[in-house]
Amino acid sequence: MPRAATEPDVLEATGTEEDLRLEEDLRLGAPWHTVVWDDPVNLMTYVSWVFRSYFGYAKEKAERLMLQVHTEGSAVVATGSREEMERHVEAMHGYGLLATLRPAEP
Repeated sequence: MPRAATEPDVLEATGTEEDLRLEEDLRLGAPWHTVVWDDPVNLMTYVSWVFRSYFGYAKEKAERLMLQVHTEGSAVVATGSREEMERHVEAMHGYGLLATLRPAEP
């Protein structure tokens, strides 16, 4: 019966301990933000509706974020992996909102 792989077996199969650390680093990514920016075109009620319908936010949270966009110029509306935030930015563009992504601050 074959025995279970142990750490030395893994090191022999992949080369060095540095290889293992590199693989771990590649799998872990820092979080990113989706940022929605104020614009002179969209009504505040529409922006709130987008946040509720797309992100599934409660009315209170959607309105709080919409007011932050309106009064402060922008708001972070979602945080997650870069790929997920890129999808959110594209979706916001589809709704006609100005949106960008940026790395979350450490």
